[in-house]
Amino acid sequence: MSDSPGSQLPVVPYGAWPSPISAADLVSGVTRPIDVWPGRTGTWWSQSRPDQGGREQLVFRPADGGDATSIVDLLGPDWNARSRVHEYGGAAWWVADDVVFAVSYDDQRLYRAEPGRRPVPITPTPPSKGAWRYADGRLTPDGRTVICVRETHEGDDVRNEIVALPSAPGDTTDTAPRVLVGGTDFVAAPRISPDGRHLVWIEWQHPNMPWDSTSLWIAEIVPEAGSLTLADVRLLAGAPRTGHGRPASRDGQALMQPAFGADGRLYVISDVSEWWNVYQVDENSGEFTPVLPLRSEVGSPAWRFGDSDYTIDTDGRVWLTYTDAEGANLVRVDGDSPETHPLPFGSLDSLRLSPDGSRLTAIATQATAEAVVIELRVDTKGRPAWTVLSEVTDNDLDPLGISVPRHVTFPSVGGRDAHAHLYLPASAVARGPEDARPPLIVTVHGGPTSAAGSGFRLQTQYWTSRGFAVIDVNYGGSTGYGRAYRKLLDGNWGVVDVEDACAAALWVAGQGLADASRLAIRGGSAGGYTVLASLATRDVFTAGASLYGVADLSALARDTHKFESRYLDGLVGPWPQAEKIYTERSPLTHIDGFDRPLIVLQGEEDEVVPPAQAEMIVAALASKQVPHSYLLFAGEQHGFRRAENIVRAIESELSFYGQVFGFDPAGIADPVRIRFGESLRRTR
Repeated sequence: MSDSPGSQLPVVPYGAWPSPISAADLVSGVTRPIDVWPGRTGTWWSQSRPDQGGREQLVFRPADGGDATSIVDLLGPDWNARSRVHEYGGAAWWVADDVVFAVSYDDQRLYRAEPGRRPVPITPTPPSKGAWRYADGRLTPDGRTVICVRETHEGDDVRNEIVALPSAPGDTTDTAPRVLVGGTDFVAAPRISPDGRHLVWIEWQHPNMPWDSTSLWIAEIVPEAGSLTLADVRLLAGAPRTGHGRPASRDGQALMQPAFGADGRLYVISDVSEWWNVYQVDENSGEFTPVLPLRSEVGSPAWRFGDSDYTIDTDGRVWLTYTDAEGANLVRVDGDSPETHPLPFGSLDSLRLSPDGSRLTAIATQATAEAVVIELRVDTKGRPAWTVLSEVTDNDLDPLGISVPRHVTFPSVGGRDAHAHLYLPASAVARGPEDARPPLIVTVHGGPTSAAGSGFRLQTQYWTSRGFAVIDVNYGGSTGYGRAYRKLLDGNWGVVDVEDACAAALWVAGQGLADASRLAIRGGSAGGYTVLASLATRDVFTAGASLYGVADLSALARDTHKFESRYLDGLVGPWPQAEKIYTERSPLTHIDGFDRPLIVLQGEEDEVVPPAQAEMIVAALASKQVPHSYLLFAGEQHGFRRAENIVRAIESELSFYGQVFGFDPAGIADPVRIRFGESLRRTR
């Protein structure tokens, strides 16, 4: 029997493998697609540019433009197309009749961008910068009016409304948009029927999040005094509005992504069956008819506006996408004859159809390369084919050095099963000692109502190519496994997630795939909270990294933005009635449990998890003489976007692990300083 290819590689300690991936590679030249829209003359998509301060640019590729060299930037070099509605934004731009409407991050005004012309604002100047924020709009069929979501900030008062405004600049640019829908806590997805006669939208009220319980509304659009108003406003599905200040029920269905077909039929995604599926809605009776019953999720939590996981073609066929353990599926439903096409991608996002119905576009994640924008067609025999529209980021990695994830299910507390994506160390230039096992990084996604996908992430390969094993945990409460699994975290944040993260680490070590004495846990935001809670209350992990993580649940409940201001009601309990539970679950309450090294990374302008949260935990570590590092990044909000900060953060984390676990990481020119009895307050 011949030796395996890896058996001839030089032996290097795990964690110290030379890697072809530097921290600078994570941002240098990387442009990640975010959203895509097909038009009559070509395709638009947005892409993040970490090496340009994390701004989001819109690009355009003509339909007859040949190869990717024809891609051009639509907006100027200073533009950043991002909305701050709900702070997470999304749907900051949309296309209608090959005209783009886009929100500028700088002033949050809505602009109209026509080919060959500079974008011009079509919304009034706000009383203070960013006080009026826009997102998730559509153009009426006559082309005269934009209907979209607006969030207004006036002191401590934040209102979320659906408004109508002229679609072109002119004398009315300084006229306030007309409010069509108000008086409820949140609104989303205003969608206009093809004949322009009806508007549908989604609402929800505190203490719900959009994945808990929402409602679907419909109204007649009535022209009035140069604008629009609504008549015959009706609830189609979900819970009715409650009186002002009265909490809405958390029981019900989570409705999202309403859409009209070309024939006027109405569709929506609902989890009434325990799984997010697509339904046709009878506008008169409110009756739901499933388009295709699945025990898989079509859609994901509406953290951001503008998700699109299904579309309806001009012939009334419904196209939808869902992901299972094998990867992405594209389904065409024509009456009772669904055609399911498994595709060699991890997932399809932003699925949309061109106006003539000839082209589907989507963002496709992959296992061994960055996500790409693709155009899909199905031939006369029902076979799908695709063309990559975006520039392909060539990572120049040897296939032997890419760790391909496998979906795993492992036992957790109380007989529960939990899920994860497992990445084993992979290298084309080194191997680990026969008598050693690699260190493990347990990655905890944010949200917490979110999910870790299997799409290629160069950052994960950054770790595995250096000899780390990584397990990306979808703990109880994550999406993608049905409503019952998603609701496991209700009242149990800081319990179920911690149990599953610990169970994942012990399971991997128990399989002989990791060194049980070198188990690290890392996570950002809600994932950072799980990191802190795990280190404070369990003895499983030997080190941790908290990126803008929550240290004090009570402080978070008192000091966060409107969208998440009642999120913890469901995850922990109503505030302040459940203050005792908040205190009990907060990592700061368990200072005596902090005896493992921790690195804390924080954005200075973070409004979701303010820096005070990070500094409380750092002070607690310092008071106990626990080894720690603290880096505060100027200009960063919730999640790092600037290239230099992303590089510094991950190099510091690797340096930290090397010092804690006893190996010399390759390629670290500026090791992070570990402190004991003094904190790194305000150190950048």
